[in-house]
Amino acid sequence: MDDLMLLATMAGLLLALGAFAGVLAGLLGVGGGIVLVPAFFFVFSALGFDSPQLMQMCLGTSLATIVVTSLRSVAAHNKKGAVDWHILKGWGPGIAIGATVGVLVASSLRSENLQAIFGVLAIIVGVYMTFGRDHWRLAHQMPQGMLRAVLSPVIGFLSVLMGIGGGSFGVPTMTLFSVPIHRAVATAAGFGVIIAVPSVIGFLFVDIAVAPPFTVGAVNFLAFGLIVAMTLITAPWGAALAHKMDAKPLKRVFGVFLILVAINMLRKALGW
Repeated sequence: MDDLMLLATMAGLLLALGAFAGVLAGLLGVGGGIVLVPAFFFVFSALGFDSPQLMQMCLGTSLATIVVTSLRSVAAHNKKGAVDWHILKGWGPGIAIGATVGVLVASSLRSENLQAIFGVLAIIVGVYMTFGRDHWRLAHQMPQGMLRAVLSPVIGFLSVLMGIGGGSFGVPTMTLFSVPIHRAVATAAGFGVIIAVPSVIGFLFVDIAVAPPFTVGAVNFLAFGLIVAMTLITAPWGAALAHKMDAKPLKRVFGVFLILVAINMLRKALGW
C-alpha cells in the first residue's frame, strides 16, 4: 500500500510538472530541461530518493524527455523549412563529442558538484534571458574553422551538465552570429537531438544508489513517460498563448525566476 501511495504521489507531481514545463516551453520558447532538472531534484529528494547520484538521475531523465520533444520539434520546423541543415551538419559532430564528454564528467561527479554547476550555468542563462536584447550581434555569420571547433563541443558539454537541449546555449549563440531567431530556434531543436541521444545512452549505464521505481541507470522511465505525455499536450497551449500576448516581458520574468531557482540550488550544494 505504501508503494502504491508513493507511486500515486510521484505520478501526480510529475503530471503537474509536465503540464507546467510544456506550457512554458510553448509560451516562452525555452527548453523544458531548464525547468525539469531542478523540479526533478526537488520531487525526487522530497520523496526520499536523495543520494550522491541524485543529480545524475535528474539530468539523465530530463535528457530522455528531450530526445522525444526535440525530434517532434525538428519535424514540425522542418515542414516549414525553418531548420538550417548546413549549420546542423557543420556543428553536429562537435556538439555530439561535447555531449559524450559531458556524460563522462557528470557520471564521475557527486550530486552536490552537479548542483553547483547547474546553479552557476542557470544564473548565466537567467541573466541573459532577463537582460539580453534581440539586436545584440557579435558577427554577421556563424563561426567556421577553429572557433566552431571550440564552440560546438562547449555547447554539447555544458548542455549535458545542465540536462538541457540545444535551446539555452544554441539559440543565443546563433542569434549573436546573425541567424534569424525563428531559424535559430528550429535549428537548436536539432542540436537537442544530437545532445540528448548519446547522453541518454551513456546515462543508462550510470549506477544510482537510491532510485525510485522504474529507473534504469540514471533514467527514470515513469517520469520520462508522464513528462513527455503532458508536454505534448500542453506545449501547443503555450504556443497558442504566445500568439495572443507579448511573451518578451514574461521571458524576462522567467529569467528572474530561473536566477532565484539557481541560487537556491547553489545554496543546497554549499550546505547552507
